[in-house]
Amino acid sequence: MSEAETEAGRSERIVFIDDEEDVRRANRQSLELDGFAVEAFGAAEPALASILAEPPGVVVTDVRLPGLDGRALFERLNAADPDLPVILITGHGDISMAVRALRSGAYDFLAKPYPAEVLIGSVRRALERRRLVLENRRLRARLEAAADEDPAFLGVSPGMVRLRRLVRDVAQADVDVLVLGETGSGKEVVASALHRWSRRSARNFVAMNCGALPETVVESELFGHEAGAFTGALKRRVGRIEHAQGGTLFLDEIESMPMGLQVKLLRVLQERTVEPLGTNEIRPIDMRVVAATKIDLGLAAAQGTFRDDLYHRLNVITVTIPPLRERREDVALLFQHFLGRAAERFGRQAPPVSSAIREHLQGHDWPGNVRELGHFAERCALGFGPEATGATEAPSGPALTLAEQVDRFERGVIRDELIAAGGDVKSAAESLGTPRKTLYDKIARHGLTPTDYR
Repeated sequence: MSEAETEAGRSERIVFIDDEEDVRRANRQSLELDGFAVEAFGAAEPALASILAEPPGVVVTDVRLPGLDGRALFERLNAADPDLPVILITGHGDISMAVRALRSGAYDFLAKPYPAEVLIGSVRRALERRRLVLENRRLRARLEAAADEDPAFLGVSPGMVRLRRLVRDVAQADVDVLVLGETGSGKEVVASALHRWSRRSARNFVAMNCGALPETVVESELFGHEAGAFTGALKRRVGRIEHAQGGTLFLDEIESMPMGLQVKLLRVLQERTVEPLGTNEIRPIDMRVVAATKIDLGLAAAQGTFRDDLYHRLNVITVTIPPLRERREDVALLFQHFLGRAAERFGRQAPPVSSAIREHLQGHDWPGNVRELGHFAERCALGFGPEATGATEAPSGPALTLAEQVDRFERGVIRDELIAAGGDVKSAAESLGTPRKTLYDKIARHGLTPTDYR
């Protein structure tokens, strides 16, 4: 069994504490019938030793216990791990105390007598939160372990491990490289890494998108021109090729380069010289060329839409970037990185990774790859994640009415603000600019309960 599987198994364990044997036996049976592994104790001291030695998923404890009582036990556990969910069982006389405990971080409280399904429901929700907490901890640990790694290459999937190794090896080889990857997969990031990790890192990294400029100006941009070379050329301009002297020239969307310029680029690659427009002077060039494409250039060459000789000249080494849908084990780690970066940029605290966000991360195909994931993280950092905008994917049922969409959005905003305020309705009302009574009414109308936002 792996370490992750062992930790997951421990996080499913429930510790139940009550000094009445009949209550202990009945609650343990209810929880076990619902599939939970339960360890029951009649006193807090032995339970505390067991919990500290092997943290469970949830602790359920009666408040009134001999010796160390439930409130004191909660305080000890909260000091050791504030994220461990503790559910307090109270009598009617202890409810005010339990409310104070909620404000101090207790997960929930159940007033006696309570139906078994109420206990089971609370335990299920607490376990889900615990799973999210542990997953976030693992992600943070992996991010910290990868702190010395380039953020663009974060990932533990076999494809990313191979890509990191290949890019580092190729960077030292000082050969021209063809980078193949879908839109948004990070082709310029790979090209930049090839430059930074090479002996050319002290010189210029010059990028040019061949598909972003009109055909009439591409030649001048790439090769440069002398004053008077053509109408409007009032002064000399150094082209991208010459500007990359000693460094790296990155040509993105190389498949968009006009056929006439492909001939000239081929000559530059073969002879390592450049001849700017308006002069017969041939200037030597020392540079590495990294070309990127989202299509199969071999197929384009066979179809006559790309020069065959240029393709073979560029295709010394090909670096292929796997799409995000083929390395799903990297999605959560990348999202955590982008979320933290976005929250810092927006001056906000990074929100917790909720179950709705996690479902979207796991279920979406990410056709826009890493770029799309980064934009999704920015929306979540601003509070416009799945909870605010609705379902993680397009709903399969009837389309929501405008009123239903507004209600769903409002519920998500209120819930997120309550979470940010630690469940303090007064603080949330002030942040939202809403009277406290109005906010209480909206909380009731939307069916929000303390377990939704504490």
